[in-house]
Amino acid sequence: MEKLKVPKTKSEKTRIVHRLKIARGHLTKLIEMVENDDYCIDLVTQSLAVRKAIKATENVILGRHLRTCFKNAMTKGNIKDQDRMIKEILDLEDYHDR
Repeated sequence: MEKLKVPKTKSEKTRIVHRLKIARGHLTKLIEMVENDDYCIDLVTQSLAVRKAIKATENVILGRHLRTCFKNAMTKGNIKDQDRMIKEILDLEDYHDR
């Protein structure tokens, strides 16, 4: 089974792009704070905001994947496709733990 591009609705794309722009704003602010030699704890706090925004984006994307691609493979795919999809999810968890 090849990786398919699943069209996202306009509202899904809008939601994902909005969350990424929030992350970009936090990152831009963090860079500015570093350049201005801001207080270390403030830098870490801002860094956590970047991570939280990225995590929220990942959750939206992964949730959609599970409701569409993964669900389709589990209900209509062959065993090989199902195993590949499960491995992809497990690999994400391994990558996250690094």
